[in-house]
Amino acid sequence: QVQMVESGGGLVQAGGSLRLSCTVSGLAFDDYAMAWFRQAPGKEREGISCISRGGIATDYVDSVKGRFTISRDNAKNILYLQMNNLKPEDTAMYYCAARAGVYSSHVWRSPQYFTYWGQGTQVTVSS
Repeated sequence: QVQMVESGGGLVQAGGSLRLSCTVSGLAFDDYAMAWFRQAPGKEREGISCISRGGIATDYVDSVKGRFTISRDNAKNILYLQMNNLKPEDTAMYYCAARAGVYSSHVWRSPQYFTYWGQGTQVTVSS
């Protein structure tokens, strides 16, 4: 049974930092491309970052480039998202997602592209 558990969310002031983690079990972690999505109230779920199986290739949505860093530890089966210089518009529920094999830089931002999901962790940024 695949389990993906996010942690590290919370309340932070604008300009602050958080590091999200996604601990994965039940699948061969290093065979899966991984991604972070977020969903704000009343909005669609959006892909914000993706990382290849080996961690070499990464992609970011423009709104987080230069502020967020995705990484993974394949020895520990953990996906990370370091978030710096947080803004109120970053407030959302954050989800990790997994897809077997390689990912396409053209379609990774679509939720339908991913197979497994965590339950999410809330990030709230106050102004």
